[in-house]
Amino acid sequence: MSAPILPGATVGVLGSGQLGRMLAIAARQMGYGIAVYSPDRASPAGQLADREVIGAYDDVGAIAAFASTVDVLTFEFENISSAATDAASSATLVRPGGWVLHTTQQRAREKQWLAAHGIPTAPFAVVRTPADLQSAVAAIGTPAILKTASFGYDGKGQRRIDDPGVAGAAWDALGNTECVYEGFVDFTCEVSVVAARSARGAFAHHGVVENVHAQHILDVTTAPAAVPHNVADEAVGLARRILEALDVVGVLCVEMFVTREGRVLVNELAPRPHNSGHFSIDACVTSQFEQQLRAICGLDLADPGQHRPAAMANLLGDLWEGGEPDWARLAGLGDVKLHLYGKRDARPGRKMGHLTALAETGAAAAARVTAARALLRRSR
Repeated sequence: MSAPILPGATVGVLGSGQLGRMLAIAARQMGYGIAVYSPDRASPAGQLADREVIGAYDDVGAIAAFASTVDVLTFEFENISSAATDAASSATLVRPGGWVLHTTQQRAREKQWLAAHGIPTAPFAVVRTPADLQSAVAAIGTPAILKTASFGYDGKGQRRIDDPGVAGAAWDALGNTECVYEGFVDFTCEVSVVAARSARGAFAHHGVVENVHAQHILDVTTAPAAVPHNVADEAVGLARRILEALDVVGVLCVEMFVTREGRVLVNELAPRPHNSGHFSIDACVTSQFEQQLRAICGLDLADPGQHRPAAMANLLGDLWEGGEPDWARLAGLGDVKLHLYGKRDARPGRKMGHLTALAETGAAAAARVTAARALLRRSR
């Protein structure tokens, strides 16, 4: 095992969005330098970085050159090729390892890996041909969700299929590309576990949180989730099994469904900090971003304990449709925390920031944070 990477070293990030920005804040607090690589200039993370390197994600040579200037390299989103992470690994330490990214960045590989390791999921089949699709519909039935195997997030690249007769048209609409056909899960709630694993194999997690989506985008996270103890224990246990089997060094989020029978099914993996873990900045002893920094730098993990129940509400670009949100009204609320990501253009569905509220119960925190968000909207 390599020696710890101590404050004063430089952490490199492939990607420069809000996750990189919040990692940069944690890095600055702990005395690390930060360098980011992405195609974008004056990006959310680049605004706070010591160095912002502009380059394409498919420019393997440029990524290798960037990697040679940092002490450890991580990533904040999944759409980076194996060739790029391999090139980076030849120049510096990459955490989590490239195999983690390779497994989780493509739905078919991810689902097959989960199945091979005995992790419960919804029934699924990989679709590459019309015959595959016909077989999947016959075996799994409807309702079901057809998802592109690559480049899907926040509901993009998905079609719900209620009638077997429209499956072919749905596949056509998705571009006849490789897909995963998943049986629809009748769930009571969606939950996630954001967890970290150190270079020494230590495991820490931020509990089981409940996620509510709107238009396929995370809307509100409540921490902790209001689920029975046995369900929470099972969710955390699955997360631990996954991080250990993947040999993750860093942070990974496991998104899950809780069925009406109380079963926990794994939906997706994200090998990085996650939107549903943002509450940890204000509500926990150690945020998911500090934990990521500690893990990738080979330090011991810190206490992830939560001070009080909390809730996080996303601020999407839709909030700007009536003009600049009413920040003055929010400023009058001493118990709600504002986090903006430094994005210049507000577009519908674009994550521009988030709010966090703490309260005596998770339900009270969720009510508080959604009420605070409503105050920001100006009438047209």
